Amino acid sequence: MGQKIHPYGFRLGVTKNWRSRWVAPFEKYPEYIVQDEKIRTLINKHYGHAGISSVEIERLGNKMRVIIWTARPGMIIGKQGAEIERLREEIVKLLKNDYEVRIAIYEVKNPETDAQIVSDSIARQIERRVSYKRAMKQAISRAMRSGAQGIKIAVSGRLGGAEIARREWFVQGKLPLSTLKSDVDYGYSIAVTKYGTIGVKCWIYKGDVEDLQELLPPRGLERAERRPERHANA
Repeated sequence: MGQKIHPYGFRLGVTKNWRSRWVAPFEKYPEYIVQDEKIRTLINKHYGHAGISSVEIERLGNKMRVIIWTARPGMIIGKQGAEIERLREEIVKLLKNDYEVRIAIYEVKNPETDAQIVSDSIARQIERRVSYKRAMKQAISRAMRSGAQGIKIAVSGRLGGAEIARREWFVQGKLPLSTLKSDVDYGYSIAVTKYGTIGVKCWIYKGDVEDLQELLPPRGLERAERRPERHANA
């Protein structure tokens, strides 16, 4: 089962958190989802070279907070904050001035073990005509040296300009995809070449999350506490 479902979505609410955090009326959901996707597309288009790991969006009333995880925060902040202010103005314009937007930048401390950054790096190398095998092996070597317990990288498309598209992958270490407490990171990128597009997928296993109780929803604990009371009253 773990091989046929998105590793991130499979663990939502267990070891992973939602990247869009807001509550909306039923009729507003489509609008909010489209806005979130446009914001992420805008950021990746202008700052994809800065090693973007993820973009998280929080809403509360007319306030919005955009959280960007990146390997190179200085490239997004810019000189004296000029770049980040320009980005904020573009987001406000995209939302038609409906929100008070704040942007928070966080640095990814270990980009060699971030699946999205690794897949982006391999895709960019393939676009520069670096051998896909060389790019994959170097990424695996760096990830394992940086503390990853397992990694898998797969590429698919007209590899090396071949006439027939195919899929190749390299695996090192262990990768328990079906175990919910396993901290498995996943990233997907597309390399655009003159032969067509090449998809790059990356799975990185960073170890197990030992204390799952802290990640459980509070209401589950409340229900467990109320059961003995109902039994006593009966």
